[in-house]
Amino acid sequence: MDLVLLAVAAVWGGATGLLIPRAAYRFAVEPEEPWRTACPAGHAFTGPFGGWWGRARCTPCASRVQTSVRYGDEAEAPVTYGEGTPGTYGEETPVTYGEETEAPAPLPYAYAPGILAPLVTVLACLALAAATGPRPELAAWLLLAPPAVLLATVDRRVHRLPDPLTLPLAAAAVLFLGGAALFPGHAGSWTSGLLGGLVLGGFYFLLFLINPNGMGFGDVKLALALGVALGWYGWEVLFLGGFAGFLFGAAYGLGLVLLRRAGRKTGIPFGPFMIAGALTGVLLGALAA
Repeated sequence: MDLVLLAVAAVWGGATGLLIPRAAYRFAVEPEEPWRTACPAGHAFTGPFGGWWGRARCTPCASRVQTSVRYGDEAEAPVTYGEGTPGTYGEETPVTYGEETEAPAPLPYAYAPGILAPLVTVLACLALAAATGPRPELAAWLLLAPPAVLLATVDRRVHRLPDPLTLPLAAAAVLFLGGAALFPGHAGSWTSGLLGGLVLGGFYFLLFLINPNGMGFGDVKLALALGVALGWYGWEVLFLGGFAGFLFGAAYGLGLVLLRRAGRKTGIPFGPFMIAGALTGVLLGALAA
């Protein structure tokens, strides 16, 4: 059963992770700019949900790829085919023709980081499944993991946490964990989750009021969802996950300063570290439950 559960989590993580790069590319814009509706060449995104779901490749932007053909007959003299490509009629001798095939071109790497987002999503889902086991709240964790990875990806690129992601994520955390609380065998408390969202969100709101230049309001909205998830397993997990986010962010910033890639006042995207800290807390809370 455990292997089946891990397999389902891995497939879910891979399938949803493959949808992240396109959405990240569309959301990764400056605050005053509209969401992207087309690829860099101007081809409009099509597909489910207004083109938000789909592969991170634009089919009209096709790249040309030459193909190779091998012949096994014996040869007597060298010949040239296509664009001046030498070849010989020999055993397993490659002869290149000028034929071309079309393959969808990927979106810019800076916004669609290839296999990274799917890989992170798979690993997160596997870790959640291994720590939680077949308890009802696992469904909530698996549903919340992909949008969390999407938020981390967008914030890492443009230092922005879009409202269409943060606010629905908070509502989804409340709804999904509330559903899990209705089933027997769950290991958390929906009430403490709600209180955790208010506490962590309020704490980040206080930091925002104290230093608006150092703490974005998007972080405050993200804290609502993370607080609900962490609060599900109790106050100790809430404190641990919240502190871990600050610890990870501080370690990253210190590393940049030591490498002379940033100064003390250089802004860093804090959302990925908040999410990583919350994931750490949820994993430890699930293991201890």
